[in-house]
Amino acid sequence: MYSHTARRAGRLAALSLLTSVSFASLAHAAGEVNIYSYRQPVLIQPMLNAFTKKTGIKTNVVYAKKGLAERVKAEGANSPVDLIFTVDIGRLTSVVKAGITQPVTNNTVNTNIPVNMRDPKGHWFGLTSRIRVILASKERVKQNTITYEELAEPKWKGKICSRSGQNAYNVALFASMIAHHGEKKAEKWLSGLKNNLARKPAGNDRAQSKGVFAGECDLAISNHYYLALMMTNEKKPEQKEWAKAVKLIWPNNDGRGVHVNLSGMALAKNAPNKANAIQLMEFLSSDEGQKLYASVNNEYPVKSGVLSGKIAASFGKFKPDSLSVAKIGELRSKASALVDKVGYNNGPSS
Repeated sequence: MYSHTARRAGRLAALSLLTSVSFASLAHAAGEVNIYSYRQPVLIQPMLNAFTKKTGIKTNVVYAKKGLAERVKAEGANSPVDLIFTVDIGRLTSVVKAGITQPVTNNTVNTNIPVNMRDPKGHWFGLTSRIRVILASKERVKQNTITYEELAEPKWKGKICSRSGQNAYNVALFASMIAHHGEKKAEKWLSGLKNNLARKPAGNDRAQSKGVFAGECDLAISNHYYLALMMTNEKKPEQKEWAKAVKLIWPNNDGRGVHVNLSGMALAKNAPNKANAIQLMEFLSSDEGQKLYASVNNEYPVKSGVLSGKIAASFGKFKPDSLSVAKIGELRSKASALVDKVGYNNGPSS
């Protein structure tokens, strides 16, 4: 019988072989860019199509929900990947820590992407802003302003729905609370939030709005674009009813601003098509690329001056927290540890 180590080595070897077959003719081909993406291809394809139309450079995408960093490490110096796309600061920092990225110093990209939305050393760059908001019951919640800090107050006991505290979006939010208040105060706050939950954390962000619709809770913690997705879901029209039941509130909008996460990109350490990959990075950070991202994904452009998509714009204006996303990435491990320490995923205390 093989040992666990031997089995793992075998899987990695098979994975490497699969990659060499998938991209065998592409790795060193002129006029192409190879992408490993944690983002679903349908969400990035319109931007890639526009890039190809403009430059003639073909894009090739491999998508996976997890394991891409391990795949790149297994491929080593012969990896065909040029760019890595992710949906959260956690994934961006993890690929950097894995040693599979290289820094980029590019005046166009640096000018387009704000300093607080990119790695200080140039290993990753934000592409869109994803805002952690409160979706509140239109019927039961009269107030139209709120703060993240307020979520721990007794007035909301038994009235908040949340997905797992270890979900990447929540971990990033909790990390931002550590950055603003320190670890001890953040722990006290997180414990208060946990005790205000209406139920054990479960489901995705949309499921929290369903909870508000069903009367299980009054507030749902969610990324903003899920409201847009529910509003326009023709395949599951019941989600339109969930969307009608809630109103979007920008937390801390009158103070330090709302918590901002991001989707982003990183240049692979051994990118065989580096020049083409940097062209794509420039395009995605440009006015044209940013406008496409905003219209397709209902996320907010990171480039200053680019307008939001129609639905996202209808949510009203918000003040973004100026906190560096890199700082949030640094504090994620501490935030994750606090989730376990306070027993967040056990749900409210009896």
